[in-house]
Amino acid sequence: MNSIRTRTRRTALVAATATAAFLLAACGGGDDSGGSAHEGPHGSASASADAGSTPGNETGEKAHNAQDVAFAQGMIPHHRQALEMARLAADRSASAEVEDLAARIEKAQDPEITTMTGWLTAWGEDVPEPAASNASPGATEPMPGMDHSGHSAMPGMMDGRDMAELEKSSGRAFDTMFLTMMVEHHEGAVEMAGTEQAEGRYAPARALADDIVTAQNAEITEMNKLLGKK
Repeated sequence: MNSIRTRTRRTALVAATATAAFLLAACGGGDDSGGSAHEGPHGSASASADAGSTPGNETGEKAHNAQDVAFAQGMIPHHRQALEMARLAADRSASAEVEDLAARIEKAQDPEITTMTGWLTAWGEDVPEPAASNASPGATEPMPGMDHSGHSAMPGMMDGRDMAELEKSSGRAFDTMFLTMMVEHHEGAVEMAGTEQAEGRYAPARALADDIVTAQNAEITEMNKLLGKK
């Protein structure tokens, strides 16, 4: 099923890139997206995490379960790939709207990686390492050209070929590919967060999952509009 889905996505990406025939929605002053859904709720989730990020042998909101660990260990590399994609936009995008969206994604998800890393460290669990061999010391995200094969089975994750194609593109072709890929990437994050909402126990992690669902669903709507979809 994953291979069929990957081939279907790649066919769609190639067709979209070849034609680059989409109309970016008018900026409209950024009212629909400028007050990013990330900023307020994600800040509160991080604050809650700081207050409760202690080892998991407590009771109440500080207790955690295996799903909370899986959520953090999966979402960290998922967010890292979103950051890698977003950072390509500054030099490649032909759209101010796409650049703005990419900046907001980076602003929201980078601190969330730090928050989830803190949880795993406090719980005595493994923190996923950046897969890039050329990551700078202390970096919290992989550099372009990293090997994505280890996490490509996670919902919405791109494989190495997808990322290489995105990195090589520019202009409107980049914007089409970026938006198409990021919609799928966000849908995967929403799916992962939904599992945390249903099965997680640690209150700050569940709050972060709520924020991810709200913010990324809003951005999916925004990106589909930029792609000319209803």
